Amino acid sequence: MKIKLTAVYVDDQEKALRFYTDVLGFTKKNDFSQGPFRWLTVASPEDPNGTELQLALNNNPPAKTYQDAIREQGQPAANFFSDDVKVDYERIKSKGAEFTMPPTDVTGSTIAMLNDTCGNLIQITQLRW
Repeated sequence: MKIKLTAVYVDDQEKALRFYTDVLGFTKKNDFSQGPFRWLTVASPEDPNGTELQLALNNNPPAKTYQDAIREQGQPAANFFSDDVKVDYERIKSKGAEFTMPPTDVTGSTIAMLNDTCGNLIQITQLRW
């Protein structure tokens, strides 16, 4: 088995698309609608046929409650891996991203946390083992 798709709920799909492409540097993979439903995914340019991230509109009350609760606890909705967190931190910060935690050494890795402007905290991790 493979993981080909995972999702984050967002409060605005257009805003999320701009953030995940223009700020984080992902590329748009799929974007189509059927009635009121919009299927929107991005992928890493380093692995364009790899795992896709769905930017799912959060119009589901239980999901919204969950999204708000984990953000308030400081937990990330998604975790992206980097070869150099400090370089990615500077690149992303220069594009206007708001970091809630700068690159910080923790056991076995260096992590940074940022606000995706769409209701989520995102963690960037560089493994050191």
